[in-house]
Amino acid sequence: MQCVPEHTGETRNEKLQRNLGELLQELRVAQAGVQILFGFLLSVVFTDRFHDASGFEKALHLSAVTLAVAATALLTAPAAWHRLLFRTGSRERILTVGNRLVLVGLVCLALAITSTVALIAKVVYGGVAMVIMAALCLLIFGILWFVMPFQVHRNQPTGPPK
Repeated sequence: MQCVPEHTGETRNEKLQRNLGELLQELRVAQAGVQILFGFLLSVVFTDRFHDASGFEKALHLSAVTLAVAATALLTAPAAWHRLLFRTGSRERILTVGNRLVLVGLVCLALAITSTVALIAKVVYGGVAMVIMAALCLLIFGILWFVMPFQVHRNQPTGPPK
């Protein structure tokens, strides 16, 4: 597969600045979801029903909380890096590392959401529903977030645009 370089007429610095701005904008979308999920997970432990939960259910909840914390840290790190390294000439490094952090953060977010849905299914409908819902969540995230983008990229025509 051959990738065609993008010709936007921008200088290297302008392109880095635009790419960093796009990364930070994309993070705003993901961070909102993480914050809502994290708030929900934190509130669950203060309910009467949580105290009656099984050890497995409490462990599943803690794993969802841990994954949400990891997603929060990973998805906010590029913004923190940008702020700390602002005007140090580190844009390219921030983009490279930031992209990796975001990808791992998205995996943690998908797993946190999957764990939360599995926990809800377990409490409401039992173990079989938990397994089915977890599998469906993983399938949805896997296809939409990872398989389809690579499929689109692979089917992209190579060569100069016409």
